[in-house]
Amino acid sequence: MMNERHIMSAFDRDLETVQAMVVKMGGMVESAIHDAAIALETRDEELADQVRRRDKAVDELEAQINEEAARLIALRAPIATDLRTVLTVIKISGILERVGDYAKNIAKRSHVLVHMPAINGSGIALRRMTTTVEGMMKDALDAYIQRDPALATDVRNRDLEVDQMYNALFREFLTHMMEDPRNITACMHLHFIAKNIERVGDHATGIAEQVIYLATGQLPDESRPKSDAITRATLNEGED
Repeated sequence: MMNERHIMSAFDRDLETVQAMVVKMGGMVESAIHDAAIALETRDEELADQVRRRDKAVDELEAQINEEAARLIALRAPIATDLRTVLTVIKISGILERVGDYAKNIAKRSHVLVHMPAINGSGIALRRMTTTVEGMMKDALDAYIQRDPALATDVRNRDLEVDQMYNALFREFLTHMMEDPRNITACMHLHFIAKNIERVGDHATGIAEQVIYLATGQLPDESRPKSDAITRATLNEGED
């Protein structure tokens, strides 16, 4: 009995350690999105470079989390809630790594946009959209830490607002391009930045859904609220 308690205690410590790594990764990714948005708004090339360089640390941490999670499964053979927790760790770390990639992509396009005339109104609109997505990501991670399915559900519902912002920006960029062909290149870069931000919202929603799974044992059945996104069939979300 004493040996069994010792094994369980060691498993709990290992599980806490890997979950702490996920929380750390979440903080790194939150900072990356925030700094990428600031670099875009202020045309700060040095800050954009920092975001790009820091992405390597995010990738390395994801690899480390996956290794630790795989070791836990192999050595401890967790079941029920413990297994759900380990699987959620793997899933969320993968989501966070992708969000870090989006932050890096925003920073890369910021370098190009620095050397182009600013598109009127785009900075404020993108900043508002980014602020909304940052709030979703923060609350999704808080819901994970607190095991709060109600907060996770709230994050999931807010994705509709992000879709609506994205659609409005898409129409705005089209207007600028039609009014002056010289705006086409800048607007295309801005469109892909907006798409990256919209995808971060999707990934925050994905984390929220994993929290619901972790807390209840089931993923949400109903489809998440989505806008009548005119752009989803118009332009692919492909990114460099």
